[in-house]
Amino acid sequence: MPVEITRIFDFAYHQLEKHNLTKSLVSKTSGSWVAVSSKEFIDKANILSRGLLAMGVKQGDKIALISSTNRTEWNLMDLAILQIGAVNIPVYPTISEADYKYIFNHAEVKYCFLSDEALFVKANAVMPEVKSLKGIFSFERIKGCNFWEEVYTKGSDTALQDTVEEMKSKVKPDDLATIIYTSGTTGVPKGVMLSHNNLVSNVKDTVAGLPFLKDIKNVLSFLPVCHVFERMLHYLYIYSGVTIHYAESIEKIADNVREVQPDFMSVVPRLLEKIYDSIISKGTDLTGIKKSLFFWAVKIGLAYEPYGRNGWFYEKKLALARKLIFSKWKLALGGNLNNMVSGSAALQPRLTRIFTAAGMQILEGYGLTETSPVVSVNVYEDENFKVGTVGKPIANVSVKIEDDGEILVKGPNIMLGYYKDPKKTAEVMSGEYFHTGDKGEIDKEGFLKITGRKKEIFKTSGGKYISPTLLENEMKQSRFIEQILVIGEGQKMPAAILQPNFEFVKEWARRHNVDCGKTPEEIVTNKAVKDRIMEEIEIGNQHFGKWEMIKRIKMTPEVWSVDNNLLTPTFKPKREMILQKYKHLYTEIYG
Repeated sequence: MPVEITRIFDFAYHQLEKHNLTKSLVSKTSGSWVAVSSKEFIDKANILSRGLLAMGVKQGDKIALISSTNRTEWNLMDLAILQIGAVNIPVYPTISEADYKYIFNHAEVKYCFLSDEALFVKANAVMPEVKSLKGIFSFERIKGCNFWEEVYTKGSDTALQDTVEEMKSKVKPDDLATIIYTSGTTGVPKGVMLSHNNLVSNVKDTVAGLPFLKDIKNVLSFLPVCHVFERMLHYLYIYSGVTIHYAESIEKIADNVREVQPDFMSVVPRLLEKIYDSIISKGTDLTGIKKSLFFWAVKIGLAYEPYGRNGWFYEKKLALARKLIFSKWKLALGGNLNNMVSGSAALQPRLTRIFTAAGMQILEGYGLTETSPVVSVNVYEDENFKVGTVGKPIANVSVKIEDDGEILVKGPNIMLGYYKDPKKTAEVMSGEYFHTGDKGEIDKEGFLKITGRKKEIFKTSGGKYISPTLLENEMKQSRFIEQILVIGEGQKMPAAILQPNFEFVKEWARRHNVDCGKTPEEIVTNKAVKDRIMEEIEIGNQHFGKWEMIKRIKMTPEVWSVDNNLLTPTFKPKREMILQKYKHLYTEIYG
């Protein structure tokens, strides 16, 4: 009898039955890619489940998983936890000790499994203040920390397997599977409760609209699996019989892409921006006919429209551009990457156009942790792809727009609620509909377009509304600008705090014989640099009304990153943290 998939752990058993991969999960260990087969995936997870039972883990107990990089151990533990009815608490590795303490206590975490020493130092520091926490285990050998293979030893008794099977049978589709604490920019994190059915339905309903998945055999995973976007994709890959390779780190992703040669990848806009900027920089270094051909191809790509809508003559030029130039772009990304799915933040339409023109379709989608996460996604087949939108809602998910422009979502993917917080849950639920906090529009063809974040849209002192997201997305098309935050609530005009692309600024200065200094501090105070970046701002301003135009800027010498808590794990600016850190710049702008 075929495996019926109603709980998250059923995906692994389905993979064994239908696909039986020799390489299901693949991590790099001591310089070599090491694979776990479909059967090993289940066998090892069963041993870990037995080990957890031997440690006293019961249905409903909370187990924290923290890893600096995606790795096989995370997925093994996830399966082991869920199939005995326990609850997986994924934790962002970059958050503070205070956040660790809050999450561990709020979720009443019983055991914590983590990847490395840096994480152990943080978790161990708060352990005395977490009464529920019985032990910490590490995937790497760390002095003073329990090694996770001790759980294997505890699970070596096969007599406990009957108990594992009994507990599996008791897990229901609507049972709580995971609590994901959102990386809030203000206050304490909220614990989003997702059931097995929330994630299972989202995988099935997303797969139903992605016919090209049947041709995908190999993916590279690098976005943090503690984030629901990548985690849901892991379940989708397992369900679809796709081999998952885990990237070693963001720094090594270029090497890993060339080694793995993936057919598919999930990306975030910031990564695509960096890849595009790198490609353009290399093109700028060319000379003569090679340089002319390169930028001719770029011009062709930036004019791309799907389904041959630019006419036969454009299509002939595009075919030539692909043969002469774009084929090399694709080869640099492994050679097999035909599709990438982008989420977590707004994607510049030019990136969708250029990469899709180059033969690597960018499928932009939309979702939130509370929606498990996919709400909508672009799909090239059947003309369900439109540049500048996040596609049409997936099967069984309904979207409507409130009178104030807010996006409301209904479907089996909507969370159970916020953990221990019925008040906040009630604030975002309206009958069957979830209030996303995002604003958007649905066009006559049914495509959803995001126009801003409701809480971030602000009013100037003149009563005009400003959507900072739209301005920021436009300005980041400049290679001079790495990150930007538009400000001006209650002020007479919008302004911006930004972090320059220091590498590009130095290259520009070298080419134009501009002495901009050597350090970031010198660069951000250099008049020539500021004037040049204001020129870029003025170009972007042309797309907006007079009241929306950015009039002043201030630059930061610090690079905004996940590590310094100015970016989220998916590389979006943390608005409140940035405003807090640079309040002196805000004061300099507005007085």
